[in-house]
Amino acid sequence: MKEKILLNGVGRIGKAILRQSLSDSDFEIVAINEINPYIKNIVYSINHDSTYGNIEDRFVIEDDNFIKNSKTKIKILNHQNIFDIDLKEIDYIIDASGIKHDIKSLEKLDVKAIFLTHANENAHKNIILGVNEQELNTNKHKVISTSSCNATALLPALKIIDESKKIICGDISTIHPLLNHQRVLDGSFVGSATRDVDYNFEFGRSATQNIIPNNTTTIKACSFIEPKINHELISSNSLRVPTDTVGAINVCLFIEKKTSKEEIIKLFEEFEKSQNYPIVLNNYDPLVSSDFKKQAYTTIIDHRYTDVKKEKMIKFLLWYDNEWGYASKTIEILKYYAQKKASF
Repeated sequence: MKEKILLNGVGRIGKAILRQSLSDSDFEIVAINEINPYIKNIVYSINHDSTYGNIEDRFVIEDDNFIKNSKTKIKILNHQNIFDIDLKEIDYIIDASGIKHDIKSLEKLDVKAIFLTHANENAHKNIILGVNEQELNTNKHKVISTSSCNATALLPALKIIDESKKIICGDISTIHPLLNHQRVLDGSFVGSATRDVDYNFEFGRSATQNIIPNNTTTIKACSFIEPKINHELISSNSLRVPTDTVGAINVCLFIEKKTSKEEIIKLFEEFEKSQNYPIVLNNYDPLVSSDFKKQAYTTIIDHRYTDVKKEKMIKFLLWYDNEWGYASKTIEILKYYAQKKASF
């Protein structure tokens, strides 16, 4: 029997999770809670997407508060508060709302587990696939964070290098596509209700006309999983660029043990061959960001730019689809958890 999922929020990540779930045989989304009160607009935004294209098997409205297509039927809820939802037929919750709920309140909900699609230091466990999923304890961990898209892409690569060469220090720059809290044209920046965004004047500038520098929480999110990967070890910044999806991270690391370009490439190639999930993908082709759109692999190492200087400085570039790839890992973590729980 398929596990039944409540999806809380059907924004960019929620919609990517929904689309991927339609072809999954292990679970199904049976309810969506969305604060948008207009069901016609909800079904329209699900069927039509400027980034990933339109759904061929389109949803239609049924009985005023359901949407359905040939594969599934989903109840649409409009609760402002997740704690007001009747969960008697729900096994798991994927909370893609971005809202920072109280963890102690979440753990009281009558479901097997809740998965948060943002890094949360107070969650029972922050998980990045390929790094620490084996630490999941289904008896202890009920509120699970699937971290952030940037950390999901970066931390597997840092772990591979640190375990072999030991990182002394380093720096990263994330090159991130624009997000919904940014402005199309210049205006005042008033912050975001659901995101931890610095109140800097640059975010009041047009996201379609500028490269916008900002801080990034990537290393902080990594530290929730690997405490030694923190801002004392690795500095960071972000550049927002006017593209729709697919981010990149430029990485520079100083290491303790000597190495070579060939050895670093071999480390990533060996990981790719032995991995259990689509995490690391090694690229050697002359590709650009749009070539990685809708890619489930989340740590795509572009070895055209892998380099080693003086045997102790490593430089590499990685790509990741910050929506589709990240959503795929949220689904895989949920399935891993469910399989582990069923085995006890």
